[in-house]
Amino acid sequence: MTTIETVRISEKAKAQLIMLKRKTGIQNWNVLCRWAFCVSLNESSIPPTEKVQTDSSIEMTWKIFGGAHAEVYFALLMQRCKKDSFDLSTKTLNEQFKLHLHRGIAFLAANAKLTKVSILLGFIT
Repeated sequence: MTTIETVRISEKAKAQLIMLKRKTGIQNWNVLCRWAFCVSLNESSIPPTEKVQTDSSIEMTWKIFGGAHAEVYFALLMQRCKKDSFDLSTKTLNEQFKLHLHRGIAFLAANAKLTKVSILLGFIT
C-alpha cells in the first residue's frame, strides 16, 4: 500500500518529457517517468533538496505511474530512502520520489546520446 496518491510534474520537466518523447518515440508520460525514476535511483548520490514546483498539466495517479508494478516502484523508493538514512514518513517518501523523478527526467533530457529506446537500456546496469 503506497502513500503517494498523485504524481505531478513541473513545467520544466514537462518540456523535457516532450523532447524525450520525440527523441525516443515513447509516447506515454508514465513510461518515460518510470525510466527517469529508475535512472535517478541508480545514481549513488542523494538528489539535491530543492523546491520543485509541480505546476504543469501533467498529472497521473500512482497506479498509472507504476502500472502493474506500482508496488515494486514504491518498494524501490522505500529501500532507497532507508539506504539514504531517511525516515519513511509519508512526507519524506513523497518528497524523495519527486526529487528522484525530476532528477531522472533532467538526466535523460541532458543526455545527447539518447536518440532511441534501446539506448535507455544502457542507463541501468
